[in-house]
Amino acid sequence: MGIKRIETGDRMSQAVVHGGICTTAGQVAKGAPGASAADQTKDILAAIDGLLKEAGTDKSKLLTAQIWLSDIGDFADMNAIWDAWISPGNAPTRACVESKLASPDFIVEIAVTAAV
Repeated sequence: MGIKRIETGDRMSQAVVHGGICTTAGQVAKGAPGASAADQTKDILAAIDGLLKEAGTDKSKLLTAQIWLSDIGDFADMNAIWDAWISPGNAPTRACVESKLASPDFIVEIAVTAAV
């Protein structure tokens, strides 16, 4: 069984597929730094859709998600976007916590695991 790495750099890959599972690195809003939690969440989920497509899967096959917010006060705004995006009837397990993120420009980070 081979390993497929997607958008690989010296430090990390943005996604890895192995054994019928795709895992993504934590995704930040590269297209919306400094934007609201809702706008960052939209940007991140679009990036995740792209990674999952390249891996040969999609959001209907999500197994689990981890979400980090720099301010848990953004929970409702992030959830409004998440709830509209998630595939009906296919919600993954999920954890969402408040955490200091690597850059103040990014206030939401999301990583997912999906079946392929």
